[in-house]
Amino acid sequence: MASSSFQTPWPALLALAIVMSLGITLAPRAEAARAFFVFGDSLVDNGNNNYLATTARADSPPYGIDYPPTHRPTGRFSNGFNIPDFISQEIGSESTLPYLSPELGGQRLLVGANFASAGIGVLNDTGVQFINVIRMYQQFEYFRQYQQRVAALIGPERTKKLVNQALVLITVGGNDFVNNYFLVPYSARSRQYSLPNYVRYVISEFKKLLMRLYDLGARRVLVTGTGPLGCVPAELAMRSRNGQCAADLQQAASLYNPQLVQMLKDLNKKYKSQVFISANTQQMHNDFISNPQAYGFITSKVACCGQGPYNGIGLCTVASTLCTNRDQYAFWDPFHPSQKANRLIVQQIMTGSTKYMDPMNLSTIMAMDSRL
Repeated sequence: MASSSFQTPWPALLALAIVMSLGITLAPRAEAARAFFVFGDSLVDNGNNNYLATTARADSPPYGIDYPPTHRPTGRFSNGFNIPDFISQEIGSESTLPYLSPELGGQRLLVGANFASAGIGVLNDTGVQFINVIRMYQQFEYFRQYQQRVAALIGPERTKKLVNQALVLITVGGNDFVNNYFLVPYSARSRQYSLPNYVRYVISEFKKLLMRLYDLGARRVLVTGTGPLGCVPAELAMRSRNGQCAADLQQAASLYNPQLVQMLKDLNKKYKSQVFISANTQQMHNDFISNPQAYGFITSKVACCGQGPYNGIGLCTVASTLCTNRDQYAFWDPFHPSQKANRLIVQQIMTGSTKYMDPMNLSTIMAMDSRL
């Protein structure tokens, strides 16, 4: 059964036992709420692109068909909740608002903010076809402006404490392959770099971004790797032979993710603290793909919403084929997980073993931080 696969494994229980033996206890949910900041791409965008003149948008039906209570599109690339929403629920907080939302002001600022923008990557030239998106350097500039706004509300010292004690999620990197290196045959980046050298370049640029995030005050940063890039319905439709995952994109993910984990370890050593926490989302997705039925899915190849082979061609629109039971599909649209898949991923982020979370899962982090 799916539920048994997401029980807290013994390494996580052991870690929690050690934490408890040191006199550290889990805070009640109401007290556990902390500011939450989100950076990255469409996997975590809560609607910033609604306010931009861009083709990378999810503000039309059937997006949001299961989003409570309105069942209307919000700008999330999901049928309902996305990964940040479920993390917000786990830390006892309301969902973060997009930074560009006019509703983000006053006390709502203290909840945190979502700066993510669909279509972006680590590199500034990723997603140029989407024209007007919020690239990483601009997301960080908005984060700096956010801190100025909060300082005017509660003062600079309390603002510094709020940011230092916040949880940060950053999900970026997949588009640097899907919407850059492998976007078209003989792309500019593929002519410039071999794949191994390109991976090293992206990792080196990502390291600079994370150091900038640290300089901006982030001290607990959850960093997700890429999923199995060659297995999403869009890539199956365009590149697959006999339903097999696209080998070149799978190779990219297999090269990238271990180097990302090592880079995070190096940064933690540099800062002498477990600032950066790695989430192995490639393995989390692989679980669905290798045995979808174990998680209650009827398929991990066909998107719920789309058209063409695997429902992987084009955009998810009102004219698309739409499944009736979204919880039976691992993928909502050609690129993005369904609400149910997002929930399962966050369960692993919360309680997963070191197979999924390095050096520890989010429940353990919250237990440790509750005493600081």
